[in-house]
Order: sequence, then C-alpha cells, then structure tokens
Amino acid sequence: MANSLVQGTVNFRDTGGLPVGDSLTRHGVLFRSGNLATVTPEGETDLASLGLKRIIDLRDDEEVNRQPSRAGDIPISRVPLFVGSVASFFTESLGLTEMYRTLIDDSSDRVLDVVRGVLADQPVLVHCTVGKDRTGVTVALTLAAAGVDESAIIADYARTEGLLPAERNRAVIELVRKVHPDSESIVELATKSPAHIMQGLLADLSTRFGSPTDYLRANGLSDDEIAGLREVLIDRGTRTML
Repeated sequence: MANSLVQGTVNFRDTGGLPVGDSLTRHGVLFRSGNLATVTPEGETDLASLGLKRIIDLRDDEEVNRQPSRAGDIPISRVPLFVGSVASFFTESLGLTEMYRTLIDDSSDRVLDVVRGVLADQPVLVHCTVGKDRTGVTVALTLAAAGVDESAIIADYARTEGLLPAERNRAVIELVRKVHPDSESIVELATKSPAHIMQGLLADLSTRFGSPTDYLRANGLSDDEIAGLREVLIDRGTRTML
C-alpha cells in the first residue's frame, strides 16, 4: 500500500496538529506506524528525509525475526511490550479492553520506557506490527502526558481502523481463524480501533490512578519529564481555529 509519508508502510502518520487547549502538537516530532519490513527503496529515502533520530520498535523477537525492519541507518530501540502470549486473547475470546488493561498493568515499566524514549530523541517513530494496539496505547499515553485534549487522543487512536488495507484485514482474519476457529474476538483484535475502547482505557486510568498522566507518575515518570514532554511536543506559538 502506498503511503503519503513513507512508501511501503501502513498506517504511518505524524501526530502533529492535535489540539492542546489553545495550542497544537508540533509537526515532525512524533510519528507512529506499522512495521517497516516492506519499506521500498523510495521509502527508505522518505524515512531519511524525516530526520528521525530514533525508532522505537514494540514488537517481540519472533515478530522482528519474521519481518525485520528496513530503516537504513536510523537507530532502532527495541521495547517488546507484551508480557505473555497474545494468542490467549483469541483463545479466550477476549477483546481490546482486556488486552489494553493487561498491557498497562503487566508492561507498565516498558510503557514508561517508550514515553522516555520519545522524550530522549526527536524526531522519533513509535511502531509495532500494524501500529494499532501497542503503538495506539503508548502514543495515547504520551500525548496525554503532554496535555493533548482527550477527544483528540481518542480520535487519533480511532483513525487507525480506516488506514488498514482491506486486503490485509481479510488475510489476517483468515489466518487467525485457521488457528483459533472458535474465537469470537478475531475481527476486533485484528482490525478494529473503535473510539469507545480508547475512551474506556483513559477513563479506567482516571478511575484507578487519577488520570492517565498519574498512571505514568505512579510508575516513575517525574514532573520534570512530563514538563519535558510538553516542551518538545507542544507548539506554544499556534492556536486552534475557532
């Protein structure tokens, strides 16, 4: 699938332009995407043109070995995010709500590593296999810590569903059904990013910790680091249009 930013990628986009009160997030600072295994030679040029200083890959060893990145000379930091088997969600017909709750509870130290990786180097790209779940959650929490409006965080997450190619979705669903024929959660887990799921995650974090940012604080993120995120991600010179 062709991509306006990097040829040979899926779901590659800039998180710039999101509302933060009267300001906006900066363009060209934080990018998100699916994997980089099918980046074309032209896509490698596209990547280089973004000036990326770091790529944060959230996939596990098996995923990386099966689909190694084609990112030229850009440094890649590995932060495998899931603890345990993703297959269990299909086997037990669990949905995205349960998956995300497991991720934030069992991988909180690695979630923090991602947020700190964004703070350490910019421009930065965060990606997993399709840029939907692991990327969706960690980018959402990073944006929340920077003060991005909750409605914009939810909308950015929900945008992914419309960026996944239909042919990719059909192939993945067919493949997973061969392994988990009785699972009732295949379509949701493999292809969906509905707004209410992210809304529910953010609400859960607010109920349990006070706010999504307080979840990060509870796991070790300092106020200075939060201020640093806001400094690098927010363009104070911009105003949202009324």
